[in-house]
Amino acid sequence: MRYIARTAVLLGALAMSANAFAAAPQATKTASTKKAAPAAASHSVKGVVKSIDNSSLVISRKKGGDMTFVLDSSTAKDGSPAAGSDVSVRYRTEGKTMVATAVTAQPAKQVASSTKPSTKKSAK
Repeated sequence: MRYIARTAVLLGALAMSANAFAAAPQATKTASTKKAAPAAASHSVKGVVKSIDNSSLVISRKKGGDMTFVLDSSTAKDGSPAAGSDVSVRYRTEGKTMVATAVTAQPAKQVASSTKPSTKKSAK
């Protein structure tokens, strides 16, 4: 009688664990059928820095006027953007707010001097 009781308990435990394993693939399947949230679209624009501080950047464009961006700790800055410098800004929109993800300052153009130093020696 003792062996019959043990066998019945063992079979019951195996049956319950089989049901648990059979239900697991269904749970995974329903989780994989959910659509992922769309990634935020990224945009890019170029312009001249009108003003910049720790939390905002305003650039002027030839066409389209001024644009204001929010800067945060995750904003990547390449170069030294300052007022008057040409920049390229990558940003995403959050509602009506434009959040800068990367700001790249273009190197300043060097102005060639019109007067070249003379290498000729004067005759005496």
